[in-house]
Amino acid sequence: MRKPRSTLITTAGAAFAAVLGLVVSLAGPTAGTAEAAPTGIRVSNGRVVEADGSDFVMRGVNHAHAWYPDRTAASLADIAATGANTVRVVLSSGDRWTRTSATEVSSLVGRCKAVKVICVLEVHDTTGYGEDGAATSLDRAADYWIGVRSALEGQEDYVVVNIGNEPFGNTGYGAWTDATKAAIGRLRGAGIDHALMVDAPNWGQDWSGTMRNNAASVLASDPDRNTIFSIHMYGVYDTAAEVRDYLHAFVDNKLPIVVGEFGDQHSDGNPDENAIMATARSLGVGYIGWSWSGNGGGVEYLDMVTGFDATRPTGWGNRILRGSDGIAATSRTATVYGGGGGSGGGTAPNGYPYCLSGGSSDPDGDGWGWESDRSCVVRGGAADR
Repeated sequence: MRKPRSTLITTAGAAFAAVLGLVVSLAGPTAGTAEAAPTGIRVSNGRVVEADGSDFVMRGVNHAHAWYPDRTAASLADIAATGANTVRVVLSSGDRWTRTSATEVSSLVGRCKAVKVICVLEVHDTTGYGEDGAATSLDRAADYWIGVRSALEGQEDYVVVNIGNEPFGNTGYGAWTDATKAAIGRLRGAGIDHALMVDAPNWGQDWSGTMRNNAASVLASDPDRNTIFSIHMYGVYDTAAEVRDYLHAFVDNKLPIVVGEFGDQHSDGNPDENAIMATARSLGVGYIGWSWSGNGGGVEYLDMVTGFDATRPTGWGNRILRGSDGIAATSRTATVYGGGGGSGGGTAPNGYPYCLSGGSSDPDGDGWGWESDRSCVVRGGAADR
């Protein structure tokens, strides 16, 4: 807010200002004050959309660039060839692993654009902060993003900034809300206008409900109202009811949610990947599976392909890439690349088609829309049963 020139105003001046204000309010804003058309990936009414208003439902794969930079070019091309519309790319702020430079970030964005996928860029050094002594804070992650801002400028249509991976473990996670708000504020203050993604605490799984219970206030703290929430679903989500309840808590309250990581098994329990993928499809929620290749330390089962070889898919890879509700079946290329966009199409449980993006409304709240001269079901609405 600008400082006023004077604290005094004459009565006549006040009256004139009131009349002028009434005229302006009736006539609408002048050309000089009109808002610019929104650009880039953004949140609209609880959905993730592109600049043209089309729904963008992420169907993607994680790739560990920070640890395997020499594998990135081929991996991005191979992931895109599966039909994925998104790649979540692991970067490092330099606090734990080798820093991903601004030049490198610019190259990564260019490679994503070349193979027509949306880049979700994430800082991995924050993983398990508060519990893992080697992890760094969201504030340090914000330092990193501000430091590579030049590589992000003008890429709002193609890039989502995932501030920090799994930014709190199971210790001190009560600080997640304030730390997340502060990081968002710093990025916005630095002129980073991209859609932001924030991971849940508790190693991403939010078993405490911290992100779920505070998501509305975090979104409201973003001056752009352009923050997407990311839940990681592993052993905590081993039943269909747990998956549905968590995702519905966001969708039903018009809060944007993405499953930023999940697998078909894990050391902390057996996630219900079928429920994760089916519920995401039903609700029009994005998901990004972990991960393309290169896992170690006893979790090699999370590789989708063996040895970064796209011709050697694993059981997990076949499931997520080619199975029911998988990437090949439900992914749509972003409209910025000339794709059809939409919310993945498909049929609701009641047999009617789901409404595609931007073409329907639900003014009476009954869950039904109208497109292409026929009724359609609004995802997550009252008729989606």
